[in-house]
Amino acid sequence: MMPIITLPARVWPPAHDLCMHKNACLSLTDNKFIHAMTRILFAFVLFLLFSACGGNKQETPASQPDTTPAATTVADPDVQKGEALIAKNDCLTCHKIDEKLIGPTYREVARKYAGLPDTIVPYLVHKVMKGGSGTWGQIPMAAHPALSEADATALVKYVLAQK
Repeated sequence: MMPIITLPARVWPPAHDLCMHKNACLSLTDNKFIHAMTRILFAFVLFLLFSACGGNKQETPASQPDTTPAATTVADPDVQKGEALIAKNDCLTCHKIDEKLIGPTYREVARKYAGLPDTIVPYLVHKVMKGGSGTWGQIPMAAHPALSEADATALVKYVLAQK
């Protein structure tokens, strides 16, 4: 019969291996260690929050483009009517004058169709009323069937005046 060999119970790592120097020893349950780790974790979380927010950079009001519909003052009554209709409808959800949101900016649309004959207006009125996709990317423009043709024409004339 073989003798049973029992090994002495040891805690790994041995306590003397944790400390390089007698006065600099910290155990995982030491309050100083827990406090230091809490501070490091707190600083890291703050860093993540600030970096996720982008630093909250704000431009000065003088350098920001005016993105309100009232930025254009044109004497054409259709353009003025279109300006009022844009403010009243859901257009500003996807479009702004100078700021790209979901759809193109009004200035991009006006520049794209600038110099084309007035026959472009009925085409764009149709796109506003029926919706469309592919001209400005893969995101489709929602249809606006509740708009009358006269209102859609006023909207289009307002957008085309934003060059």
